[in-house]
Amino acid sequence: MRLFSKKDFTNTKWYILEKIFQLVVGIYITPKIFNSLGAYNSGELEISKAIVGVLAPFFFLGLSAICIRELVFKPKMKHYIVGTTLVLRFCSFLLLSLCLLGYTYFTNTSEITSIVLIIAFSYLFRISDVIEYYFVAFKQYKYVFICKIITLILVLGVQYYGVERHFGAFYFAGVLIFEFAMQTFIYFGIITYFKELNLAKLSWSLKLAKNLMVSAFPLLLTNFVIVFYLAIDDFFINTYLGNEANGVFSVVNFLVIFITWNIGAAFIYGLYPALAECYLVDKNLYVKRLKFMLKVVVFFGIAIGLFYTFFGNYIVSTQYDKSFETAKTPLMVFAWAPLFVFVGMLFEKHLVNQNKLIRNVYRFILGCAVNALLCFLLIPKYHLVGAAFALLLSHFVTNIVFVFLYKSYRQDMWLLLLNKAK
Repeated sequence: MRLFSKKDFTNTKWYILEKIFQLVVGIYITPKIFNSLGAYNSGELEISKAIVGVLAPFFFLGLSAICIRELVFKPKMKHYIVGTTLVLRFCSFLLLSLCLLGYTYFTNTSEITSIVLIIAFSYLFRISDVIEYYFVAFKQYKYVFICKIITLILVLGVQYYGVERHFGAFYFAGVLIFEFAMQTFIYFGIITYFKELNLAKLSWSLKLAKNLMVSAFPLLLTNFVIVFYLAIDDFFINTYLGNEANGVFSVVNFLVIFITWNIGAAFIYGLYPALAECYLVDKNLYVKRLKFMLKVVVFFGIAIGLFYTFFGNYIVSTQYDKSFETAKTPLMVFAWAPLFVFVGMLFEKHLVNQNKLIRNVYRFILGCAVNALLCFLLIPKYHLVGAAFALLLSHFVTNIVFVFLYKSYRQDMWLLLLNKAK
């Protein structure tokens, strides 16, 4: 019996192709945006994204993996699952938008506050991600690929126009609204034209909503801790070193997370439906698939670390102006983080299938605490290099060390490494 079907790999191919296209476009346009804005304004835009990012888990409600899992496990309930998830996501957007508007009304509005509101509004259109969950669950990621590529081309044109006109942070924050609005219209056009999902049959179920929220609550907490965890560096850098340093470190994040990290994540997410579908029916096949995926992501993580170790300085020197020179050493340090993160991503998918997501909450709380402590100790003395080491070591603790702290976690890693089912 083949480990994965042709359809599994085809689905994953579309995932990875999308990330490669994003990589090519990102390499072309993102340095131009950073150079156009300069380190200070880039930092202003990035800190605004970080502020909204802290609220992102409450927009998404931790429903992505749960919705995909339920669609895989219960395909006949697809209209109830998609419909209920859409309503939940829309309600979360309304509630959080009112909170942000209320906060703005009773405080002095600064430039960063205005940018935050613009970015937050883009989440109205990100509700269409629920349609993406449907395509992922039923291994039809080619439709997501079509949508993302068309959107990418349109956004590239808008971004290039902004660079040529030397527009500021407000414009590039507004591009996010344009991007997700286009994505929403294209998604609904695809499902209407190809009749993949009947919008008229989408239904709300209070019982299902409760079940989804109960299952997703640990992921919501986890995602909140994760975004806070990732934002810690931005806030510490902004406090100790200022907006310009934040802009420089955003280049490091872009090169590691957006370009390479996303490709490894695409591989895991692309094969996840195949992983989920055999969990209940064939544990031996499930373990073999986990082991195969682990080998691939570990190899890719090592390749990323080596690539930036040898070519990171050249990339920063040739693609960015002199205000970003200090990104070179932090890049070589943080480049090894994907090796640990990919293992953690795969472990999380295993926990989703086991419905033991509370473990995720604990490990990210530990990682968050370690990151904050290391940022406090290292950034004032070692500046951006200290920030990179703080983030790298906290990822190691979160994704590797934590698994070995207790017997039950060690058993899960044993399952991943040595092909032994529980």
